[in-house]
Amino acid sequence: MAERQVDYLLIGGGLASGNCARWLREEGAEGSILVVGREPDLPYNRPDCSKGYLRGQEPRDEVLFRPGDWYEEQRIEAMTKVSVTALDLERRRAKLSQGDEVTFDKALIATGANVRRLNVPGGELEGIYYLRTLGNSDAIRENAAGKRVVLIGGSYIASEVAASLTELGSSCTMVMLEPVVLSRGFGERAGRFLQSRLQDHGIKVYGEDSLDRFEGSDGKVTRVITEDGVELEADAVVIGAGVMPDVMLARNAGLEIGDTAGVMVDAMLQTPVEGVFAAGDIAEYESVIHQRRMRIEHWDVALNHGKTAALNMLGANQPHDVVPYFFSDLSDWVSLEYVGPASEWDQEVVRGSIDDGEFSLWYIADGRVAAALSIGRSEDLDAARRLIKSHEDVSGKLDALADLSTDLGEF
Repeated sequence: MAERQVDYLLIGGGLASGNCARWLREEGAEGSILVVGREPDLPYNRPDCSKGYLRGQEPRDEVLFRPGDWYEEQRIEAMTKVSVTALDLERRRAKLSQGDEVTFDKALIATGANVRRLNVPGGELEGIYYLRTLGNSDAIRENAAGKRVVLIGGSYIASEVAASLTELGSSCTMVMLEPVVLSRGFGERAGRFLQSRLQDHGIKVYGEDSLDRFEGSDGKVTRVITEDGVELEADAVVIGAGVMPDVMLARNAGLEIGDTAGVMVDAMLQTPVEGVFAAGDIAEYESVIHQRRMRIEHWDVALNHGKTAALNMLGANQPHDVVPYFFSDLSDWVSLEYVGPASEWDQEVVRGSIDDGEFSLWYIADGRVAAALSIGRSEDLDAARRLIKSHEDVSGKLDALADLSTDLGEF
């Protein structure tokens, strides 16, 4: 067992740690930086797992956050296939899975999330896949392309994988609790539009139904049975049932876990332990924009959390004030962008034409902009971000908001 000391210990091999390391160096940190990640790959852009990488259009090295030689150039040590197994915050010491012990001055906990596994009869059969890593994506491409595939879930993962596998020649069917795809976050009006794009390409959708069991032969899945009694033949199944924040290390270290199952941090992403921060999927942070606690699982949030954590490790005392941004691509059929998020809303305003497939949908709560979805109108999102931040009452301006002749720059 080796003992060593570093100035900055970044726990987790995802985007939050990668971008934190980047900004530490860009902002002048001279001390030693160690990134510890359990995956075999360096930090990478996880959204590609269900999109271009799954379709074989992007090689593995292109989805990396930074190439391997960048870490050497920046004097950042990045360990792969290694986990932090214990964290002593009082002694500022971490134990690594390969036996080393590391003392640190400042730390970031960014352990990400694990897929939510379904406990149903037949769940142990071969041919049932969850998607979280590049390795998962490799297995799905190898074993599901060109075959009959059932996707469980109606959100980002299931919708994106259905589109990608359809492009690879698969026959895809979706089973989901939602009435229409992606409606939990975007509402049924937007969901119907997005679902129509999937259905236009031959994807079958069973909404407001749930999984009952899997059946198989010779240890491999062959059929999916729903609660409503629908029987679907399947050569492979991909489950997109969401994720659970991986807070075990933080909890065992004595950090408080909040109502959304995340690690409690302040607006600067700092835990109650000075110099110890949390970011990405596990961070339940005090949002100065939303004026409430938030925990968000998305690529862009993890990226920007990493930057905020780095700045505050260096004493910036900067609240995280970036409006969360989300995106999704259903192959090249349709792309969406969204800023928010809105947990609830009482009005929707359409700017543009849903029928023409070029519009923004504005979510209004108590007269204020809570979120905005763009399909082909990215230029509207800057105004949406500004209005989300300002909390301006727009209840008397909704007609103008919907009018394409209105200059949103002056709105």
